[in-house]
Amino acid sequence: MSSAAPVVVLHVWGTRSVPSALWRMARDRFGLRRTPGLRFAKLLGTGSGETFTPRDADPGHWAALTVWDDAASATSFESGRLVGAWDEIAHERLRVSMSALSSRGRWAGADPFGTAQPGHHDGPVVAITRARIRTARALQFWRAVPAVSTDLQGSPGLRMSLGIGEAPIGLQGTFSLWDSSDSLVDFAYRRPAHLDVVRRTATVGWYAEELFARFAVLDLHGTYRGVSP
Repeated sequence: MSSAAPVVVLHVWGTRSVPSALWRMARDRFGLRRTPGLRFAKLLGTGSGETFTPRDADPGHWAALTVWDDAASATSFESGRLVGAWDEIAHERLRVSMSALSSRGRWAGADPFGTAQPGHHDGPVVAITRARIRTARALQFWRAVPAVSTDLQGSPGLRMSLGIGEAPIGLQGTFSLWDSSDSLVDFAYRRPAHLDVVRRTATVGWYAEELFARFAVLDLHGTYRGVSP
Protein backbone atom coordinates (compact mmCIF):
# COMPACT_ATOMS: atom_id res chain seq x y z
CA MET A 1 0.00 0.00 0.00
CA SER A 2 1.24 3.46 -0.88
CA SER A 3 2.18 5.83 1.96
CA ALA A 4 0.86 8.82 0.00
CA ALA A 5 -2.27 10.62 1.10
CA PRO A 6 -5.22 8.75 -0.41
CA VAL A 7 -7.61 10.15 -2.98
CA VAL A 8 -11.23 10.12 -1.77
CA VAL A 9 -14.05 10.07 -4.33
CA LEU A 10 -17.79 10.35 -3.90
CA HIS A 11 -20.07 9.39 -6.78
CA VAL A 12 -23.77 10.20 -6.58
CA TRP A 13 -26.03 8.77 -9.28
CA GLY A 14 -29.58 9.86 -10.06
CA THR A 15 -31.13 6.63 -11.30
CA ARG A 16 -34.07 5.86 -13.58
CA SER A 17 -35.00 2.54 -11.94
CA VAL A 18 -35.19 1.78 -8.21
CA PRO A 19 -35.13 -2.03 -8.70
CA SER A 20 -32.03 -1.74 -10.89
CA ALA A 21 -30.33 0.44 -8.30
CA LEU A 22 -31.15 -2.03 -5.50
CA TRP A 23 -29.74 -4.87 -7.60
CA ARG A 24 -26.52 -2.94 -8.17
CA MET A 25 -26.25 -2.14 -4.45
CA ALA A 26 -26.41 -5.85 -3.61
CA ARG A 27 -24.15 -7.04 -6.43
CA ASP A 28 -21.42 -4.41 -6.40
CA ARG A 29 -20.47 -4.78 -2.74
CA PHE A 30 -18.60 -7.94 -3.70
CA GLY A 31 -17.04 -6.57 -6.88
CA LEU A 32 -15.53 -3.59 -5.10
CA ARG A 33 -13.40 -5.82 -2.88
CA ARG A 34 -11.33 -6.97 -5.85
CA THR A 35 -10.58 -3.50 -7.22
CA PRO A 36 -6.82 -2.70 -7.43
CA GLY A 37 -5.69 0.29 -5.39
CA LEU A 38 -8.90 0.50 -3.33
CA ARG A 39 -8.38 1.09 0.40
CA PHE A 40 -11.95 1.57 1.58
CA ALA A 41 -15.39 1.62 -0.03
CA LYS A 42 -19.04 2.00 0.93
CA LEU A 43 -22.13 1.86 -1.24
CA LEU A 44 -24.67 4.23 0.25
CA GLY A 45 -28.27 5.23 0.09
CA THR A 46 -29.03 8.93 0.19
CA GLY A 47 -31.68 11.18 1.64
CA SER A 48 -32.47 14.70 2.67
CA GLY A 49 -30.92 14.32 6.13
CA GLU A 50 -33.80 16.26 7.68
CA THR A 51 -34.61 13.67 10.38
CA PHE A 52 -32.26 10.69 9.71
CA THR A 53 -35.26 8.35 9.64
CA PRO A 54 -36.52 6.25 6.69
CA ARG A 55 -38.94 8.99 5.62
CA ASP A 56 -35.92 11.03 4.46
CA ALA A 57 -34.81 8.35 1.99
CA ASP A 58 -34.33 9.35 -1.65
CA PRO A 59 -34.78 6.15 -3.73
CA GLY A 60 -33.77 8.05 -6.84
CA HIS A 61 -30.19 8.81 -5.76
CA TRP A 62 -27.45 6.37 -4.70
CA ALA A 63 -23.80 6.90 -3.85
CA ALA A 64 -20.40 5.23 -3.70
CA LEU A 65 -17.65 6.50 -1.41
CA THR A 66 -14.22 5.16 -2.38
CA VAL A 67 -10.71 5.75 -1.01
CA TRP A 68 -7.75 5.10 -3.31
CA ASP A 69 -4.01 4.62 -2.93
CA ASP A 70 -3.37 7.23 -5.61
CA ALA A 71 -4.96 9.31 -8.34
CA ALA A 72 -4.10 6.75 -11.03
CA SER A 73 -6.15 4.05 -9.29
CA ALA A 74 -9.08 6.41 -8.86
CA THR A 75 -8.93 7.41 -12.54
CA SER A 76 -8.76 3.78 -13.69
CA PHE A 77 -11.91 3.01 -11.71
CA GLU A 78 -13.84 5.56 -13.80
CA SER A 79 -13.57 3.43 -16.92
CA GLY A 80 -14.33 0.17 -15.12
CA ARG A 81 -17.36 -2.10 -15.08
CA LEU A 82 -18.91 -0.85 -11.86
CA VAL A 83 -19.06 2.85 -12.76
CA GLY A 84 -20.22 1.95 -16.27
CA ALA A 85 -23.04 -0.22 -14.93
CA TRP A 86 -24.31 2.59 -12.70
CA ASP A 87 -24.02 5.11 -15.53
CA GLU A 88 -26.24 2.88 -17.69
CA ILE A 89 -29.14 3.18 -15.24
CA ALA A 90 -28.53 6.84 -14.36
CA HIS A 91 -29.84 10.09 -15.77
CA GLU A 92 -27.18 12.13 -13.95
CA ARG A 93 -23.98 11.68 -12.00
CA LEU A 94 -21.97 13.88 -9.63
CA ARG A 95 -18.32 13.03 -8.95
CA VAL A 96 -16.32 14.81 -6.24
CA SER A 97 -12.61 14.03 -5.81
CA MET A 98 -11.08 15.06 -2.48
CA SER A 99 -8.02 14.97 -0.23
CA ALA A 100 -8.42 14.78 3.55
CA LEU A 101 -7.51 17.88 5.58
CA SER A 102 -8.53 16.37 8.92
CA SER A 103 -10.24 13.22 10.13
CA ARG A 104 -11.14 11.91 13.54
CA GLY A 105 -13.07 8.84 14.56
CA ARG A 106 -13.75 5.45 12.99
CA TRP A 107 -16.01 4.00 10.30
CA ALA A 108 -16.86 0.32 10.79
CA GLY A 109 -13.76 0.06 12.97
CA ALA A 110 -11.47 1.53 10.31
CA ASP A 111 -9.61 4.81 9.81
CA PRO A 112 -10.71 5.20 6.18
CA PHE A 113 -9.05 8.43 5.12
CA GLY A 114 -5.46 7.77 6.16
CA THR A 115 -2.90 10.52 6.46
CA ALA A 116 -4.57 13.92 6.43
CA GLN A 117 -2.89 17.05 5.08
CA PRO A 118 -3.75 19.66 7.75
CA GLY A 119 -3.63 23.36 7.13
CA HIS A 120 -5.65 26.14 5.57
CA HIS A 121 -7.19 25.41 2.18
CA ASP A 122 -8.25 28.18 -0.19
CA GLY A 123 -11.21 26.86 -2.09
CA PRO A 124 -14.25 24.61 -1.69
CA VAL A 125 -14.24 22.05 1.11
CA VAL A 126 -16.34 19.02 1.99
CA ALA A 127 -17.41 17.69 5.37
CA ILE A 128 -18.36 14.03 5.80
CA THR A 129 -19.89 12.77 9.02
CA ARG A 130 -20.88 9.21 9.87
CA ALA A 131 -22.30 7.73 13.06
CA ARG A 132 -23.57 4.43 14.40
CA ILE A 133 -26.40 5.46 16.69
CA ARG A 134 -27.01 3.64 19.97
CA THR A 135 -30.48 2.09 19.92
CA ALA A 136 -31.23 3.31 23.43
CA ARG A 137 -30.39 6.90 22.43
CA ALA A 138 -32.00 6.96 18.98
CA LEU A 139 -35.17 8.79 20.00
CA GLN A 140 -33.19 11.59 21.67
CA PHE A 141 -30.98 11.86 18.61
CA TRP A 142 -33.89 12.08 16.17
CA ARG A 143 -35.48 14.82 18.24
CA ALA A 144 -32.30 16.89 18.04
CA VAL A 145 -31.79 16.55 14.27
CA PRO A 146 -34.52 18.80 12.73
CA ALA A 147 -33.25 22.02 14.30
CA VAL A 148 -29.73 21.37 13.01
CA SER A 149 -30.98 20.40 9.55
CA THR A 150 -33.08 23.55 9.24
CA ASP A 151 -30.16 25.69 10.33
CA LEU A 152 -27.81 23.92 7.91
CA GLN A 153 -29.97 24.71 4.87
CA GLY A 154 -29.81 28.40 5.68
CA SER A 155 -26.07 28.52 6.35
CA PRO A 156 -24.02 30.98 4.28
CA GLY A 157 -21.52 29.24 2.00
CA LEU A 158 -23.36 25.91 1.76
CA ARG A 159 -23.42 24.65 -1.85
CA MET A 160 -25.16 21.31 -1.29
CA SER A 161 -25.84 18.70 1.36
CA LEU A 162 -27.33 15.23 1.50
CA GLY A 163 -27.77 12.44 3.96
CA ILE A 164 -25.81 9.25 3.31
CA GLY A 165 -26.17 5.89 5.01
CA GLU A 166 -25.42 2.19 4.83
CA ALA A 167 -28.85 1.37 6.28
CA PRO A 168 -32.17 3.22 6.69
CA ILE A 169 -31.83 3.25 10.48
CA GLY A 170 -28.84 3.43 12.80
CA LEU A 171 -25.99 4.05 10.34
CA GLN A 172 -26.32 7.63 9.20
CA GLY A 173 -24.06 10.31 7.87
CA THR A 174 -23.91 13.56 5.95
CA PHE A 175 -22.04 14.95 2.97
CA SER A 176 -21.88 18.74 2.66
CA LEU A 177 -20.03 20.96 0.20
CA TRP A 178 -18.98 24.47 1.22
CA ASP A 179 -17.51 27.55 -0.43
CA SER A 180 -14.63 27.60 2.06
CA SER A 181 -13.25 26.29 5.33
CA ASP A 182 -14.44 29.46 7.03
CA SER A 183 -18.05 28.75 6.00
CA LEU A 184 -17.85 25.19 7.33
CA VAL A 185 -16.24 26.24 10.62
CA ASP A 186 -18.83 28.96 11.11
CA PHE A 187 -21.65 26.41 10.85
CA ALA A 188 -19.95 23.68 12.88
CA TYR A 189 -18.75 25.77 15.80
CA ARG A 190 -20.64 29.06 15.81
CA ARG A 191 -24.24 28.28 14.82
CA PRO A 192 -26.23 27.70 18.03
CA ALA A 193 -28.25 24.66 16.88
CA HIS A 194 -25.24 22.62 15.78
CA LEU A 195 -23.07 23.78 18.65
CA ASP A 196 -25.72 22.61 21.12
CA VAL A 197 -25.69 19.11 19.57
CA VAL A 198 -21.88 19.01 19.66
CA ARG A 199 -21.89 19.90 23.34
CA ARG A 200 -24.58 17.33 24.17
CA THR A 201 -22.88 14.49 22.29
CA ALA A 202 -20.33 13.80 25.04
CA THR A 203 -22.93 13.77 27.82
CA VAL A 204 -25.84 12.03 26.10
CA GLY A 205 -23.77 9.34 24.35
CA TRP A 206 -25.82 9.10 21.15
CA TYR A 207 -23.12 7.31 19.16
CA ALA A 208 -21.49 3.91 19.48
CA GLU A 209 -19.08 5.04 16.75
CA GLU A 210 -18.59 8.38 15.05
CA LEU A 211 -16.43 10.08 12.45
CA PHE A 212 -15.95 13.63 11.23
CA ALA A 213 -13.68 14.44 8.30
CA ARG A 214 -12.92 17.57 6.32
CA PHE A 215 -11.59 17.56 2.75
CA ALA A 216 -10.13 19.83 0.12
CA VAL A 217 -12.00 19.51 -3.16
CA LEU A 218 -9.60 18.44 -5.93
CA ASP A 219 -12.11 18.10 -8.75
CA LEU A 220 -15.87 18.22 -9.18
CA HIS A 221 -18.02 17.54 -12.20
CA GLY A 222 -21.54 16.49 -13.00
CA THR A 223 -24.88 17.38 -11.44
CA TYR A 224 -27.05 16.54 -8.44
CA ARG A 225 -30.79 17.09 -8.91
CA GLY A 226 -30.01 18.75 -12.20
CA VAL A 227 -27.69 21.37 -10.75
CA SER A 228 -23.88 21.56 -10.72
CA PRO A 229 -22.78 22.55 -7.22
